[in-house]
Amino acid sequence: MGGPRLRNLSALFAVMIVFGIAQICWSQDNSGNWNSSNQQESPNGASNPTRTSESHTVVDGKVIDRITVESLGPDGRYVPYSVTEKESVRVNDTTTRNIERTFGRGPDGQRTLIQEKQEESRSLPGGEQKIVRTTSSPDGNGALQLVRRESEDSKQVSPEVRQTNTTVFTPDVNGGLAPTVRIEQRDTKNTDGTVQFTKSTSLDDGTGRWQLSEVREGISKQKGGQVSSQDVRVLKPDSNGNLSVVERTVTTQAESRPGEKRETTRTYSTNVPGQAVDGGLQLVQRETTTQRMSASGAQTTTRQIEQPNPGDPAAGLQVTEEAIDILRPGSSGATNDTQTILTPDSDGRMGEVWVDMGQTDKPTAVQVDTHTPAKPK
Repeated sequence: MGGPRLRNLSALFAVMIVFGIAQICWSQDNSGNWNSSNQQESPNGASNPTRTSESHTVVDGKVIDRITVESLGPDGRYVPYSVTEKESVRVNDTTTRNIERTFGRGPDGQRTLIQEKQEESRSLPGGEQKIVRTTSSPDGNGALQLVRRESEDSKQVSPEVRQTNTTVFTPDVNGGLAPTVRIEQRDTKNTDGTVQFTKSTSLDDGTGRWQLSEVREGISKQKGGQVSSQDVRVLKPDSNGNLSVVERTVTTQAESRPGEKRETTRTYSTNVPGQAVDGGLQLVQRETTTQRMSASGAQTTTRQIEQPNPGDPAAGLQVTEEAIDILRPGSSGATNDTQTILTPDSDGRMGEVWVDMGQTDKPTAVQVDTHTPAKPK
């Protein structure tokens, strides 16, 4: 339905960071076959209208997802813009393989492969997990060429500590692949229920030596099996190699009233738009997401982003985007979904810039990612 449908997206990302998942991994959704469709348009005509259809099929243990995006052509008819096909299959009891292919339109309107991603995950004794991810793109002759390879090894070094090491390989001058990024992450579960993590990223300096580029460290608290708060700091080395905090993100969740949940993420940075860097952390963004359930079963999610005005930083935070998503139970078990994106005009008045309306017969409708979808040009 126009993008990943994930309940409480921010909380999911928090879990991913804490437990060392480098990127979103496909999972086998064996909930059955379902279809969804939606249409997106800009009320002011600034963007080309699009429509999206999605299908989910399970056949003999193989999960196949297909997302088709169409844009409005010059003759007023919708034409294919992109197609994404995902296939997930369990090879054996310990191995899962996923393939994702993205197709676009060639100069003559023909379907053309743009990119192929593969991921193979293996579970080993002792809780160890190995994941290999590859990305390939066609060359000038249309043959697939490997452009990125990522190798991840995650081990449970003790009951409380998990270590994850990731190496990223990219093309070198000799036409092969060479390691260019190395990531080391350590997650520790504390007796009070919190989880601490440290994630260090190093880059190859071109001479075969690794240079520390960034350190992320944080602590997460859980309540009822969900992340209730998280505090993450980003440290970078200065010209002398000394680490200092350049960004901090604090996320809190609470149930403000029965049937209403609120999540607030505050981002502090040394880089403040419109101001000279002085080394101090200042609030540069506040994102508030509120979920409400009505007696009729409708769910409304409102996400508001506030940022400082670069032209007048002293004026404080101002609303720069608001997204409203409404899920309503429909007939025959279907769910109707309406997303609306609003931004302020020159006078500060909020107006609609993007509307997304759709329907799905997926057995359990989940919360929509209300971030603005990519729009065909």
